[in-house]
Amino acid sequence: MLGVMAVCGMIDVRFCDETSFQLSSNIPYGWGPVGEQQGIKAIRGGNLNVFGLLDVQTNQLTTYLTEGRVDSAQVIEWLDDFSRTLTKPTVVVMDNAPWHRSKAFMDCLSRWEDRNLIIYHLPTYSPHLNPIEIRWKMVKYQWLRPQDFDSKQKLHDRIKYVLANFQTSEFTLNYRTEVVK
Repeated sequence: MLGVMAVCGMIDVRFCDETSFQLSSNIPYGWGPVGEQQGIKAIRGGNLNVFGLLDVQTNQLTTYLTEGRVDSAQVIEWLDDFSRTLTKPTVVVMDNAPWHRSKAFMDCLSRWEDRNLIIYHLPTYSPHLNPIEIRWKMVKYQWLRPQDFDSKQKLHDRIKYVLANFQTSEFTLNYRTEVVK
């Protein structure tokens, strides 16, 4: 029912999640010339936490960034800010992270509903139901390059670049369905 209402333009649906980026690379392995060893400098720190709200109808990604800690207070602040921008009822689909279920968070539900923001929690242990998870995986494993991990500044600049250009052809996700005969 939500999907039909969203397609008809009656409501917006946003899938949200947080992710963290660090200078320690997310690249699990790579290929190089035979006999030549490749390496990526291991540097600790450089954390950048991103809270994203993805509209799958338009591929629009609203993001909030912090180098600080993500907790209930931080998520509440971001959702308060987001709720002030709404022009129609919006359902935010999120996981069951402790900071999404805390007393402080749950106490905000009625205030957000007054602003046309409705929170919907996914079933426990179901990241496959949240399309923003695929976007985070693409950023970490496809769109960040080895040279982006040279410094905190380079990493943060690249992440901001990817997020700012999320809707361009440079960072497009193509879903293909093949018929198995």
